[in-house]
Amino acid sequence: MKEKIRNTASQLFLERGFKSITMDDIANEIGMSKKTIYSEYENKTSLVEDCVMTKFCVLSEGIDLIIAMEKNAIEELYEIKRFVMSHLNNEKSSPQYQLMKYYPKIHKSLKLMQFEKMHKCVLLNVERGLAQGLFRDNVNPEFVARIYFSGMNTIKDQNIFPLDLFPISELMDSFLEYHLRGIVTPKGKTILNNIINSNQE
Repeated sequence: MKEKIRNTASQLFLERGFKSITMDDIANEIGMSKKTIYSEYENKTSLVEDCVMTKFCVLSEGIDLIIAMEKNAIEELYEIKRFVMSHLNNEKSSPQYQLMKYYPKIHKSLKLMQFEKMHKCVLLNVERGLAQGLFRDNVNPEFVARIYFSGMNTIKDQNIFPLDLFPISELMDSFLEYHLRGIVTPKGKTILNNIINSNQE
Protein backbone atom coordinates (compact mmCIF):
# COMPACT_ATOMS: atom_id res chain seq x y z
CA MET A 1 0.00 0.00 0.00
CA LYS A 2 2.74 2.44 0.99
CA GLU A 3 4.65 1.76 -2.24
CA LYS A 4 1.53 2.43 -4.31
CA ILE A 5 0.93 5.73 -2.53
CA ARG A 6 4.60 6.73 -2.93
CA ASN A 7 4.73 5.84 -6.62
CA THR A 8 1.50 7.67 -7.45
CA ALA A 9 2.46 10.73 -5.41
CA SER A 10 5.93 10.84 -6.98
CA GLN A 11 4.45 10.82 -10.46
CA LEU A 12 1.98 13.58 -9.64
CA PHE A 13 4.64 15.71 -7.95
CA LEU A 14 6.90 15.43 -11.00
CA GLU A 15 4.09 16.24 -13.41
CA ARG A 16 2.47 19.13 -11.57
CA GLY A 17 4.79 20.15 -8.77
CA PHE A 18 4.91 19.68 -5.01
CA LYS A 19 2.84 22.74 -4.22
CA SER A 20 -0.21 22.14 -6.42
CA ILE A 21 -0.76 18.45 -5.58
CA THR A 22 -2.88 17.87 -2.47
CA MET A 23 -3.47 14.72 -0.45
CA ASP A 24 -6.99 14.70 -1.96
CA ASP A 25 -5.49 14.64 -5.46
CA ILE A 26 -3.33 11.65 -4.54
CA ALA A 27 -6.24 9.80 -2.91
CA ASN A 28 -8.47 10.42 -5.95
CA GLU A 29 -5.76 9.28 -8.36
CA ILE A 30 -5.29 6.00 -6.48
CA GLY A 31 -8.99 5.52 -5.73
CA MET A 32 -8.70 5.36 -1.97
CA SER A 33 -9.68 7.50 0.98
CA LYS A 34 -7.42 10.24 2.26
CA LYS A 35 -7.66 8.55 5.65
CA THR A 36 -5.82 5.52 4.23
CA ILE A 37 -2.93 7.73 3.10
CA TYR A 38 -2.75 9.31 6.55
CA SER A 39 -2.50 5.84 8.07
CA GLU A 40 0.82 5.49 6.21
CA TYR A 41 2.04 9.10 6.28
CA GLU A 42 1.65 11.58 9.12
CA ASN A 43 1.31 14.53 6.74
CA LYS A 44 2.13 15.73 3.24
CA THR A 45 5.67 16.71 4.25
CA SER A 46 6.51 13.16 5.33
CA LEU A 47 5.12 11.87 2.02
CA VAL A 48 7.15 14.38 0.03
CA GLU A 49 10.29 13.40 1.94
CA ASP A 50 9.72 9.68 1.29
CA CYS A 51 9.11 10.31 -2.42
CA VAL A 52 12.20 12.49 -2.76
CA MET A 53 14.59 10.19 -0.91
CA THR A 54 13.29 7.08 -2.70
CA LYS A 55 13.75 8.77 -6.08
CA PHE A 56 17.27 9.80 -5.09
CA CYS A 57 18.13 6.17 -4.23
CA VAL A 58 16.72 4.91 -7.55
CA LEU A 59 18.74 7.50 -9.48
CA SER A 60 21.91 6.76 -7.49
CA GLU A 61 21.66 3.04 -8.19
CA GLY A 62 21.04 3.66 -11.89
CA ILE A 63 24.02 6.00 -12.14
CA ASP A 64 26.23 3.39 -10.48
CA LEU A 65 25.14 0.84 -13.09
CA ILE A 66 26.02 3.25 -15.92
CA ILE A 67 29.45 3.95 -14.41
CA ALA A 68 30.06 0.20 -14.08
CA MET A 69 29.63 -0.12 -17.87
CA GLU A 70 32.97 1.72 -18.24
CA LYS A 71 32.03 3.72 -21.32
CA ASN A 72 34.32 6.54 -22.37
CA ALA A 73 34.03 9.54 -20.05
CA ILE A 74 32.07 11.72 -22.49
CA GLU A 75 29.54 9.05 -23.43
CA GLU A 76 29.12 8.25 -19.73
CA LEU A 77 28.00 11.80 -18.91
CA TYR A 78 25.47 11.83 -21.74
CA GLU A 79 24.15 8.42 -20.69
CA ILE A 80 23.72 9.60 -17.10
CA LYS A 81 21.95 12.76 -18.29
CA ARG A 82 19.50 10.72 -20.39
CA PHE A 83 18.83 8.34 -17.51
CA VAL A 84 18.21 11.11 -14.97
CA MET A 85 15.97 13.11 -17.32
CA SER A 86 13.87 10.05 -18.17
CA HIS A 87 13.24 9.44 -14.47
CA LEU A 88 12.36 13.04 -13.76
CA ASN A 89 9.83 13.40 -16.62
CA ASN A 90 12.19 15.95 -18.16
CA GLU A 91 11.50 18.02 -15.04
CA LYS A 92 8.39 19.64 -16.51
CA SER A 93 7.54 21.18 -13.14
CA SER A 94 11.14 21.83 -12.01
CA PRO A 95 10.69 19.75 -8.84
CA GLN A 96 13.99 20.72 -7.23
CA TYR A 97 13.18 24.42 -7.48
CA GLN A 98 9.76 23.82 -5.89
CA LEU A 99 11.32 21.65 -3.22
CA MET A 100 13.70 24.47 -2.30
CA LYS A 101 10.84 26.96 -2.18
CA TYR A 102 8.21 24.99 -0.27
CA TYR A 103 10.15 22.26 1.58
CA PRO A 104 13.53 23.85 2.43
CA LYS A 105 14.53 21.30 5.10
CA ILE A 106 14.01 18.37 2.72
CA HIS A 107 15.80 20.30 -0.02
CA LYS A 108 18.80 20.95 2.24
CA SER A 109 19.13 17.24 3.10
CA LEU A 110 18.76 16.26 -0.55
CA LYS A 111 21.35 18.81 -1.67
CA LEU A 112 23.94 17.40 0.73
CA MET A 113 23.28 13.88 -0.58
CA GLN A 114 23.42 15.11 -4.18
CA PHE A 115 26.73 16.85 -3.59
CA GLU A 116 28.29 13.73 -2.10
CA LYS A 117 27.04 11.59 -4.99
CA MET A 118 27.80 14.02 -7.82
CA HIS A 119 31.20 14.98 -6.43
CA LYS A 120 32.28 11.34 -6.35
CA CYS A 121 30.85 10.60 -9.82
CA VAL A 122 32.40 13.62 -11.51
CA LEU A 123 35.79 13.00 -9.90
CA LEU A 124 35.76 9.43 -11.24
CA ASN A 125 34.57 10.70 -14.63
CA VAL A 126 37.36 13.26 -14.89
CA GLU A 127 39.99 10.71 -13.87
CA ARG A 128 38.68 8.29 -16.50
CA GLY A 129 38.65 11.05 -19.12
CA LEU A 130 42.25 11.94 -18.29
CA ALA A 131 43.34 8.29 -18.53
CA GLN A 132 41.54 7.97 -21.89
CA GLY A 133 43.17 11.12 -23.28
CA LEU A 134 39.78 12.81 -23.65
CA PHE A 135 40.29 15.56 -21.06
CA ARG A 136 43.18 18.01 -20.84
CA ASP A 137 45.89 16.85 -18.46
CA ASN A 138 46.11 20.27 -16.78
CA VAL A 139 42.53 20.24 -15.46
CA ASN A 140 42.03 20.08 -11.71
CA PRO A 141 39.56 17.21 -11.05
CA GLU A 142 38.51 18.64 -7.67
CA PHE A 143 37.72 22.03 -9.20
CA VAL A 144 35.82 20.46 -12.09
CA ALA A 145 33.71 18.30 -9.77
CA ARG A 146 32.74 21.26 -7.59
CA ILE A 147 32.07 23.72 -10.42
CA TYR A 148 29.94 21.08 -12.17
CA PHE A 149 27.78 20.63 -9.06
CA SER A 150 27.51 24.39 -8.63
CA GLY A 151 26.49 24.84 -12.27
CA MET A 152 23.90 22.06 -12.13
CA ASN A 153 22.26 23.74 -9.15
CA THR A 154 22.34 27.18 -10.73
CA ILE A 155 20.59 26.15 -13.96
CA LYS A 156 17.69 24.81 -11.87
CA ASP A 157 17.08 28.25 -10.38
CA GLN A 158 14.07 29.60 -12.29
CA ASN A 159 14.86 33.16 -11.21
CA ILE A 160 18.00 32.93 -13.35
CA PHE A 161 16.82 30.43 -16.00
CA PRO A 162 13.01 30.75 -16.35
CA LEU A 163 11.42 27.68 -17.96
CA ASP A 164 9.67 29.69 -20.66
CA LEU A 165 13.06 30.86 -21.97
CA PHE A 166 15.10 27.77 -21.12
CA PRO A 167 13.26 24.43 -21.41
CA ILE A 168 15.01 22.07 -18.99
CA SER A 169 16.02 19.44 -21.57
CA GLU A 170 17.70 22.07 -23.77
CA LEU A 171 19.27 23.69 -20.74
CA MET A 172 20.77 20.37 -19.61
CA ASP A 173 22.18 19.74 -23.09
CA SER A 174 23.66 23.24 -23.24
CA PHE A 175 25.21 22.95 -19.79
CA LEU A 176 26.75 19.55 -20.47
CA GLU A 177 28.23 20.75 -23.75
CA TYR A 178 29.53 23.91 -22.04
CA HIS A 179 31.13 21.78 -19.31
CA LEU A 180 32.79 19.37 -21.71
CA ARG A 181 34.08 21.92 -24.21
CA GLY A 182 36.05 23.52 -21.39
CA ILE A 183 38.01 20.35 -20.57
CA VAL A 184 38.23 18.15 -23.71
CA THR A 185 41.33 17.43 -25.76
CA PRO A 186 41.13 17.41 -29.59
CA LYS A 187 40.42 13.67 -29.34
CA GLY A 188 37.63 14.34 -26.86
CA LYS A 189 36.25 17.17 -28.99
CA THR A 190 35.79 14.76 -31.91
CA ILE A 191 33.80 12.34 -29.74
CA LEU A 192 31.76 15.21 -28.28
CA ASN A 193 30.91 16.59 -31.73
CA ASN A 194 29.87 13.13 -32.94
CA ILE A 195 27.51 12.71 -29.97
CA ILE A 196 25.99 16.17 -30.44
CA ASN A 197 25.51 15.61 -34.16
CA SER A 198 23.91 12.19 -33.62
CA ASN A 199 21.53 13.68 -31.02
CA GLN A 200 20.39 16.30 -33.52
CA GLU A 201 19.56 13.80 -36.26
